[in-house]
Amino acid sequence: MKQALADALQKRGYETLTPVQTAVTASELADADLLVSAQTGSGKTVGFGLAIGDSLLGEDEVFERAAKPLALVIAPTRELALQVKRELQWLYAEARATMASCVGGMDMRDERRTLERGAHIVVATPGRLRDHIMRKSIDLSELRAVILDEADEMLDLGFKDDLEFILGHAPETRRTLMFSATVPKSIATLAKSYQKNAVRVSTVAEKSQHTDIQYRALSVSARDMENAIINVLRFYEAPNALVFANTRVMVNRLTTRLSNRGFSVVSLSGELSQAERSHALQAMRDGRARICVATDVAARGIDLPNLDLVVHAELPTNYEILMHRSGRTGRAGRKGISALIVPPSARRKAERILQGAKVTAEWAVPPSADEVTAKDRERLLADPAWHEEINEKDQVAVDELLSHFSPTQVAAAYLRIYTAKQSAPEELSAVVSRDAKDAKPRRAADFGPTIWFSVPGGHAAGTVPGRLLPMICNSGGITKHDIGAIKIHPDASFFEIKLASVQGFKKALGPDMTAEDNVVVTELKGPPADVPYERSSSPKPWADKKPRAKEKPSAPIEWNDAPTPKQRKPKPSEGKPYAGESKPKYKPKTAAQARPEGVVETFKKKPSAAVDVSKPYAGKSSKFAGGPGSKPSGKPGSKPSGKPSGKPSGKPGGKLGKYTGKANPKVGKPGPKVSKQKFDPGKPKRKPS
Repeated sequence: MKQALADALQKRGYETLTPVQTAVTASELADADLLVSAQTGSGKTVGFGLAIGDSLLGEDEVFERAAKPLALVIAPTRELALQVKRELQWLYAEARATMASCVGGMDMRDERRTLERGAHIVVATPGRLRDHIMRKSIDLSELRAVILDEADEMLDLGFKDDLEFILGHAPETRRTLMFSATVPKSIATLAKSYQKNAVRVSTVAEKSQHTDIQYRALSVSARDMENAIINVLRFYEAPNALVFANTRVMVNRLTTRLSNRGFSVVSLSGELSQAERSHALQAMRDGRARICVATDVAARGIDLPNLDLVVHAELPTNYEILMHRSGRTGRAGRKGISALIVPPSARRKAERILQGAKVTAEWAVPPSADEVTAKDRERLLADPAWHEEINEKDQVAVDELLSHFSPTQVAAAYLRIYTAKQSAPEELSAVVSRDAKDAKPRRAADFGPTIWFSVPGGHAAGTVPGRLLPMICNSGGITKHDIGAIKIHPDASFFEIKLASVQGFKKALGPDMTAEDNVVVTELKGPPADVPYERSSSPKPWADKKPRAKEKPSAPIEWNDAPTPKQRKPKPSEGKPYAGESKPKYKPKTAAQARPEGVVETFKKKPSAAVDVSKPYAGKSSKFAGGPGSKPSGKPGSKPSGKPSGKPSGKPGGKLGKYTGKANPKVGKPGPKVSKQKFDPGKPKRKPS
């Protein structure tokens, strides 16, 4: 060990080294890579600071002018990184080492300027250090040692890629030291990849329960969890205490609750800025705050002075987190208490976590209000101020007080002032375990002796147990656990009360034995006779009403909401053939009309029938003319096949004459040529009449 480091330890008050510090400073491990596992609070920070001393200083006792970094310490959180920096500053103060930090939340420009001026040791978080490497604001070419503090936590937080990137830019001739509370498979794999013939160092204390920490599992009801935390803090009155929660919402809730109860409290969670975190921890170190409510971000590496109590307001997710949380206390030879708040629904989970951590916890209930008050008086009597000598200045005030008040009055006033400075303890309800809920209902014999009472009003008055029970409890000052059976008869109601609660019940009712709404309660000499339940014979409120008349069966509902179609008017049948009779489907031909075999007749046009022009489209006409009453050829929407070349002759109302145009085709020949003019869809196909 370098003399400069030994002098620093002596000034700090170190007399002997811890087991992990002794193990890592062995002479045979001066140049070896180390994989160290030790429990929290064992002095790992000073240990690796001593381990790399020879590698950094060489034959010198002090450092030369700082240039490129010689050592790199990587920590998972900002708080731990800054704490490591403070520890190494006093350890290497005599060696004149220059320190620098690269952590998230700080001004990166200030960090860059510090690195440009030079630093011997750099303490950083993985993400911020990778940014500096990518921006080429730090040069790792002259590194002699790299320390990974809380390596398992860094892997759990997802920094594996960042660590591989950083170690890939470090020179291969470096020493690599990994410190971790446990060595899971992931840590072993990382060590195998980036360490050369690493030596495994494990302290004996790691294998057994931390003897300086007392574990207590406190069973509380679900509604009294916060009240139990208040009583635990008041009972122990630790100089510094940590209360752990799993979420930021719970941290804010507990911080507000404790602050309203008069506790000096600060919070520590991931949503706070680096400046807010630093101020919170500094308030704990200065004594301005006594309680810190934090998430697991503070469970790693935070070292607070006089931290004697750790409260787990919410159970951790696994036993490793439990060990890291609890490891904040019981450090440097001090005794500590780790209290777990366990509701009935989480008892099995707590047992599994304690079993996984291989620790033995004392199962108990939280301190009651009376126990907290008794503890306060015990601390009051044990205060050393009672045994201090009275100086002349205080004697004048004492004489003046005694001249105005008696010693009894002075003592009572002092007790009231002392009590007013403390937060009042909370009343806690009895804990009902899950096994008790699943147990069979209690029998009447288990309830003990009882006294029966009666009140007027039964089924006929609409009395039900759900309304009678609150009235009894509120008027008599008892709980539902003091009430036995309840019987509702037609004209009266009966209930039994535990004999031990009868006197208080009567005292609450008064001499008139009157409950709410001037209901008179009567004490009975014995249980009431069992009366079979009968329906009330009182007339029903609807009995005087006339019975409803039978309604006629309604017509079936037509669910089709489509409009009813309009019926067409019948067409006039005058002048039409086959009027009133069905048209024959087939009319056989005569012998004269029959065509001989092998003779093919040419197509002959049928003569057009007479059409009444007063009735548009009333008759049949030629296919080719396109005049009134004509039937268009082809499909609807097709192009017209030409114009008629002639005009019909004759007077309106008479018979139509023959067409005289050249466009009239001959029988048996194809029709006229189709006009090449494009069809305009906007024009009607035929003129309206």
